[in-house]
Amino acid sequence: MSAVQKIQSHPTFIQVQNKASQHLQQLDKELSKYPVFNTFEQRTQLPKTYAFLGGALVFVFLHFINPLASPVSNLVGWALPAYLSFKAIESPSPSDDVQWLTYWVVFGFFNFLESFALRLVLYYVPWYYVFKTIFILWLQLPAFRGAQVTYFAVLKPVVGNFVANNRAVAPTTTTTTANAAGHD
Repeated sequence: MSAVQKIQSHPTFIQVQNKASQHLQQLDKELSKYPVFNTFEQRTQLPKTYAFLGGALVFVFLHFINPLASPVSNLVGWALPAYLSFKAIESPSPSDDVQWLTYWVVFGFFNFLESFALRLVLYYVPWYYVFKTIFILWLQLPAFRGAQVTYFAVLKPVVGNFVANNRAVAPTTTTTTANAAGHD
């Protein structure tokens, strides 16, 4: 019996192989919910689980190449949400419109804040783009609804207070409109 055959017949190896097979079956079941993966599998004859895992490994690898970390992170934050936003616009249901509009508001606000502090953050947080990508995935994945959580917990209170304060300060006079109407 060769060394490879001994390893393959070892109970621990068989147990790990069975566990990996179960996880692949679960992933295949989850990916089957998305027509893009099913179409990809039919056209390429490549199992969708392997394509998904390969794509995920490519993104992880690109994060290790520092000059590409920022574009990859921004691609993750833009590509799938843009596609799903286009689909939401065309669908009759308003719930997906609200989800993606909320995502874009939070994503835009986050990028706005990032533009002010990026150099400082990069100095103190060496794996910033990995954390940013994980945060962006949390924002956009429907299982977590992170954009809605962030909007209601952070943005709505802050922007709501700002808008309320501006409304209270804004002067309202009727004489200006009456004078302007009399001069026409």
